[in-house]
Amino acid sequence: MALTRREVMQQAGALGLLGAGGGLARLARAADRIIPWRNWSGGQVCIPAVRVAPQDEAELVDVVRGTKGAIRAVGSGHSFSALVPTDGTLLSLSNLSGMIGSDPQTLQSEFWAGTRVADMGEPLLKAGLAMLNMADIDYQTLAGAISTSTHGTGPTFGSYSSTVVGLRLVTAAGEVIDCDASNRPEIFRVARTSLGALGIITRVKLQNRRAFRAHEKIWVGKTEELLEDMPRLIKENQHFEINPILHSDVALATATNETDDPHTRPNPGGGDGDGVAALMAINTYARNHPKVQAALLDTFVKRMISSDVVDDSFRVFAHVRDQRFNEMEYELPADAGPACVREILKTVREQNLNSFFPLEYRYVKGDDIPLSMFNGRDTCAISVHQDYRLDFHNFFAQIEPIFWKYEGRPHWGKLHTLNANQLSKLYPHWQDFLEARAALDPGGKFLNGHLRSILGVTC
Repeated sequence: MALTRREVMQQAGALGLLGAGGGLARLARAADRIIPWRNWSGGQVCIPAVRVAPQDEAELVDVVRGTKGAIRAVGSGHSFSALVPTDGTLLSLSNLSGMIGSDPQTLQSEFWAGTRVADMGEPLLKAGLAMLNMADIDYQTLAGAISTSTHGTGPTFGSYSSTVVGLRLVTAAGEVIDCDASNRPEIFRVARTSLGALGIITRVKLQNRRAFRAHEKIWVGKTEELLEDMPRLIKENQHFEINPILHSDVALATATNETDDPHTRPNPGGGDGDGVAALMAINTYARNHPKVQAALLDTFVKRMISSDVVDDSFRVFAHVRDQRFNEMEYELPADAGPACVREILKTVREQNLNSFFPLEYRYVKGDDIPLSMFNGRDTCAISVHQDYRLDFHNFFAQIEPIFWKYEGRPHWGKLHTLNANQLSKLYPHWQDFLEARAALDPGGKFLNGHLRSILGVTC
């Protein structure tokens, strides 16, 4: 009779305790290696049959060629959606990390795909370069960031995917493909945002710019006044975003611009712990008294944060976000942003929804990548969060239909409930991606249950 992995673990643990050595001990040690994988928030869990971290590209190719079952690549585990979980082979790119080279003439650089974005700033700076834009969080690996169109803010700046000028892909058959706009352009076009469904990305070439300093200013304003003033704010600032505080009338506003000003003293180290703890306390003790809750939040937030920092760009764009949460984000037509935010905030207050993390509201330039959330339109990105200790299902279920009303596309790395039937209607070049995937991975080696659902693949 076949045993499940759980039964093997249980029985092997018992045998390991009873046995003095030999085969029993080896069986126990084997069972101990079957351990769960969890993402950053703890919301996604799987028990892969095999974990592997190839030492180099050649070994990775051998793994892909020799594996008969499913393979999912894993980076830093910072996707909230179920892109990674598999009971097959979990392949880590952690050993394929670092800068491969740079070109001072073209201002381009090449990195191994397993490089964390947080580890790219220093080598780029030494080469006199900088990323065109960066997201608020830099924990992701480069391959994960481009595979999900991770982005920062700024109406003239696209996602990380839009800065890719070339990449290397290992297909299901173990073929190694280098592609760019002139070499295998039909693959390059779709591979810049691929959800890991086309193959394993091993190298990425990026368009950069010369290194620069950035000036970040953070202040607190009334949410409605900031929304009314949004056209001027995004016109006058290269990068601008607001973080409306749920159940309150105020928001944090952040403007970031290139500057020649000298470096200032950096902000003290540390993450969001104190701020999140205070927001949680107010939510816990004043939630049933909305007027009191709003007054406390307005007072607290006005005293919580102000910032005026000048530093190397990569030290300014990314922030320490060490308080775990689950997230849902949708990308809307840019001009729909203010109305959608107002409706979300109204719904939260009227239904007294149990959440205290701020919203996140940003702008992103459109692109021509088939599966990018920004395909064909300039975009407003709106994120809602739920503390990892609280259930997100009811909260997100109340908010998600609002996004649908404004023609939103869900962020691939964030939680949502759409499947291929709905998603295919949101992307003009949906079929182009499906055809490329079928050609590169006809057997579905790089698929899991989530990808089969959102792509509508049954093989």
